[in-house]
Amino acid sequence: MPPDNAATVAPGTDVNFPQDGPSNGTIIRTGPSMFNLPAIGTYQVLFQVSVTEAGQLMLTLNGADLAYTAVGRATGTSEIAGMALVQTTVINSVLTVRNPAGNSTALTLTPLAGGTRPVSAHLIITQVA
Repeated sequence: MPPDNAATVAPGTDVNFPQDGPSNGTIIRTGPSMFNLPAIGTYQVLFQVSVTEAGQLMLTLNGADLAYTAVGRATGTSEIAGMALVQTTVINSVLTVRNPAGNSTALTLTPLAGGTRPVSAHLIITQVA
């Protein structure tokens, strides 16, 4: 998260995941916030992002909001976490985690949650079928 990531995520924009973790090499990053799903199929997607205020996040596929993936919280200062199955119908689909357009608040990404070390955001994508 900050300083590796932008301090806020405005409504209608995507969360950046600035550092790579382990990968099998088939699902690849195509930008700071975009991930390529190379094959037609079903993917299990898990994400968590530490934010300061109430808000929502959702997945997008090829730029379109996946309404059934919206998750959020009304109060508190912890993570917003979500999980969903995403089905692709074309090869090389692009997945993102987005602060949905129309939300009233930019989300402040929490740099140091509960300690002195920067906290991370997580995105796990697994092809299941």
